[in-house]
Amino acid sequence: MTRHFFGKLYVQVLIGVVAGGVLGFFYPQLGTDLKPLGDVFIRLIKMVFAPVIFAMVVLGIARMESMKELGRVGVRALLYFEVMSTFALGLGLLVVNVFQPGAGMNVDVHTLDTGSIKSYTAAAAKSTGFIDFLLNMVPTSVVDALGKNDILQIVVFATMFGIALSHMGRRAKPVIDVLEAFSTGMFVVVGMIMRIAPIAAFGAIAFTVGKYGVASLLSLGQLMGCMYITCVVFVFVVLGVVARVCGFSLWKFLRYIKDEIFTVLGTSSSESVVPQLMRKLEHLGVSKPVVGLVIPAGVTFNPDGQCIYYTMAAIFIAQATNTPLTFVDQLVVLGVLMVTSKGSAGVTGSGFITLAATLASMGKIPVAGMVLLLGVDRFMSEARAITNTIGNAVGTLAIARWVGAVDQDRMHHILDGQDAYVDDEVVDTAFEPQLAGMPLAQKA
Repeated sequence: MTRHFFGKLYVQVLIGVVAGGVLGFFYPQLGTDLKPLGDVFIRLIKMVFAPVIFAMVVLGIARMESMKELGRVGVRALLYFEVMSTFALGLGLLVVNVFQPGAGMNVDVHTLDTGSIKSYTAAAAKSTGFIDFLLNMVPTSVVDALGKNDILQIVVFATMFGIALSHMGRRAKPVIDVLEAFSTGMFVVVGMIMRIAPIAAFGAIAFTVGKYGVASLLSLGQLMGCMYITCVVFVFVVLGVVARVCGFSLWKFLRYIKDEIFTVLGTSSSESVVPQLMRKLEHLGVSKPVVGLVIPAGVTFNPDGQCIYYTMAAIFIAQATNTPLTFVDQLVVLGVLMVTSKGSAGVTGSGFITLAATLASMGKIPVAGMVLLLGVDRFMSEARAITNTIGNAVGTLAIARWVGAVDQDRMHHILDGQDAYVDDEVVDTAFEPQLAGMPLAQKA
């Protein structure tokens, strides 16, 4: 029994997180030196990230019965993403105004050392406009997009290629068969990589605690507390309502993806579980076309945790530096972030870059105040990444339910614990996975 318990991936990852935190606290230098453990895991995931996304999007679209179905899913997905990200921005704005974590800090912006944020502000100045965002959607070359792991560019090309295969009919079958075998092989590789997730979590948390220390947590603890509370409220209230409307238990669903949640907790990266999350949602009963289209798009257009962080961080800086903001000013912040938050995917340090671009475009909140966030930004990244992951997963189920592309009997059967997901094997064969050929418009 004990061996079975400790053999579970989420238990091993949680042990790694705790052990890494303890090591980083007592031996900060050693903890800092363990950073490569987390970096190697992220690199391994990124190694298969682009091929998996490409294959899944192409296969999903190629199997659609008509291009009308693609448009129906795409439009509804973008509408859902916009509504949820606006909810997240608004919730962050509400909480930071109620608790005012920056009030009373009385920071003189002229005394701040801005050298540590120059790289972020420089990157923000290069590419912040909507036209730049549209241009960056189109890759200069397919190889370049795959090489850079640029999600949006990969999705654009894969969508076009999938449409082309769909129009080819029977002639496309050899290509689809090869991509199917290739996708299966990639998921086997993902399963191998996930086995070192506990070690990666250990190294990543040891580095974070060793590098930044507990002192940084205490100095800006109120902001961190507000951030985590807001993310919890968003998940269990906002996403809980979405889950209830869509006819499934949020708690049972979180239990189903607990391995992915704990992996994100340890690595602070929502991208680290995207391939495995896609596989699990397919197993749950969501059709492959919807999973292949919505999950990659959601990484770009549905960063719920990131949106909460943006509004809280912007208003926090204003409070800490005694920058007066009217209600209209805060609505302007909200409006600008509704646009800039969608254009940050695939950019290194996207959270800081997007925030810098937003503050610079307003000209009221001092960009130099971002220095105040450096100490705790890494600790808040776990909350952002977990919220992004859960929001994207719940959103995929919601959109699948909206377009009638989820087998609800299978979903409830699995969420009730009558079927288990173990790597690439299905324990209960009562439901033989036929999702790949399931019509997109099939009603539950």
